[in-house]
Amino acid sequence: MKKSLAVIIISVVYIITGVLGLAVHLSQYKIQHPFEYDIVWIALVEIAAIVAGIFMLRGHNWARWLALAWITFHVGLSIFHPWQELAMHSLLFILIVFFLFNRSAKEYFRAAKTEPA
Repeated sequence: MKKSLAVIIISVVYIITGVLGLAVHLSQYKIQHPFEYDIVWIALVEIAAIVAGIFMLRGHNWARWLALAWITFHVGLSIFHPWQELAMHSLLFILIVFFLFNRSAKEYFRAAKTEPA
């Protein structure tokens, strides 16, 4: 199975984003407010990025759909933030769709599915 450079780069970016996001958000958590459940949802979103990145590297097709859902979620959140954030997330969405769903990426994920274990 020939790895797609774009898939590798996007996967690594997802892993790094998830790890850094998780570290930042967990460091901001205050034990004095133990009933704030936002941290759980934030952690799950960051873990989803890590999982998507790891499994895209392994060639799992469902992981690119998780990656797409992750960035779509962020575009949706960005609607309530400054327009620059919406523009950046929208640009990233377009790039991710292009590179994860072009012919070479489709062949990469298809080859991973058909390879013997």
